[in-house]
Amino acid sequence: MVVSCCTGCCFGSPIIIPFVPRFFVQSFGCRATQADGAVLERQLATQGMSQAQSALDADVVVLNTCTVTAAADQDARASIRRIHRENPDAKIMVTGCYAQRAPQEIAALPGVTWVVGNSHKHRVPEIAVNIDFPQVQEAGPSERHPDENWLTDHRPQNFVFLETVALSAPAFTLVGDIFAHTELIAAPVFAGDTIAEKTRPNLKVQDGCDNRCSFCIIPSVRGQSRSMKLGRVIEEANALVSAGYREIVLSGINLGRWGRDFQPQQRFEDLVRALLEHTGIEKIRISSVEPMDWSDNLIALVANSPRIAKHAHVPLQSGSDRILRRMYRKYRPWHYAEKIRKIHEAMPQAAIGADVMVGFPGETDELFEESRSFIERLPFTYLHVFTYSSRPGTPSAAMPDQVPVHVARERNRVLRELAAQKNLQFRRRFIRQTLDVITLQAGNDEWTEALSDNYLKVWLAGRHAPNQILAAEITGIADEELVAVAQEQIAAHAV
Repeated sequence: MVVSCCTGCCFGSPIIIPFVPRFFVQSFGCRATQADGAVLERQLATQGMSQAQSALDADVVVLNTCTVTAAADQDARASIRRIHRENPDAKIMVTGCYAQRAPQEIAALPGVTWVVGNSHKHRVPEIAVNIDFPQVQEAGPSERHPDENWLTDHRPQNFVFLETVALSAPAFTLVGDIFAHTELIAAPVFAGDTIAEKTRPNLKVQDGCDNRCSFCIIPSVRGQSRSMKLGRVIEEANALVSAGYREIVLSGINLGRWGRDFQPQQRFEDLVRALLEHTGIEKIRISSVEPMDWSDNLIALVANSPRIAKHAHVPLQSGSDRILRRMYRKYRPWHYAEKIRKIHEAMPQAAIGADVMVGFPGETDELFEESRSFIERLPFTYLHVFTYSSRPGTPSAAMPDQVPVHVARERNRVLRELAAQKNLQFRRRFIRQTLDVITLQAGNDEWTEALSDNYLKVWLAGRHAPNQILAAEITGIADEELVAVAQEQIAAHAV
């Protein structure tokens, strides 16, 4: 496609400049979704499209969705409506977990041009670069072609590959069997709003989940557990080191299962050890790892290496044995408590956090108190507290004794207050001590935002450039942060 940008030049002829479509990717939800969005940005740019500053400036808007709660679905629908209202000429593509779970629901929304499930997310750039599709006869269920390459050759307006989504929806819909999907797409995701402030890249090394928790829709929309090959992880990490980044965050849907799909199997601690041995990254931070995957070897590795952040996020969900059984979780409270004890004993100054759910079906006042008391006894430094959200198609959605919303919200408040108390006690321990911190964004003349090795927010006095590892003397406590003065910049660790 070409456009004329000028009616004349020194030779009296118009200048013809090719039209370059602009794209914008908005990702919702977890680190894994953010990583998916990052690789989509990379692939769309490779296709010759240019990245817009916002959805309002884009010709193609890709919404990379989450569906872990009803609120996540609602956020995606609200974004679709807003973008269609404010930029009616934009072509909107919806992909991600919500698109995989409920494609017909999304396809019926005004303004949606394409719906592409996680099963075919790797086809997003190929589809998006073809902004105008030719008119063809709508394909019926009996006309589904077994060759996926047929899609590229014909580009139909309404075609469902493999799935049983009704074809009455107006949007182009491409959704397949997620459990047949073996692709793992990932690219580093950076903190910070500008290129100069991008720090702490998040590297997704695993996707999917083989667990079947009764409340969770994620295995149905992400598929089976699959891991990034070790060599590629090393390559990605070394590229980040070469680009000047000093801390990376390892993430995945079920991160601790990394390597279990290989033959022969590998363990997550093998990956961490290889990163220490074969990359020069100064700090590795491990995101969420399930309690059964915090092996003694992994705990010892984290505790003994100065290049691994002293931070353990261990999902709990509930401290009640009865509720854990109804959730189909694979551990009991006493198993979990033993893991936390080992982590705390090996790393007394480590941040220890957990995901906790309130309002699960059957959670009585007594069972909630059992969970609250269990949490109170453990050395948590922070909690991520979620209110149960019923997901269609999950076993818990059909369970009796659903908890009223107002009761669940009150329990959420109780646990958030408990978490705030624990975090305050933890922060008080470090006054007049020195912590390693990494600066997150360029500060002003008064303060610079930073994050400590043990996952505490820090206000560092003065202006400091982002992506610097400093020794910080803690001088006080703010609302939810520590206040500190930089002592010296820390030299890079030897490889």
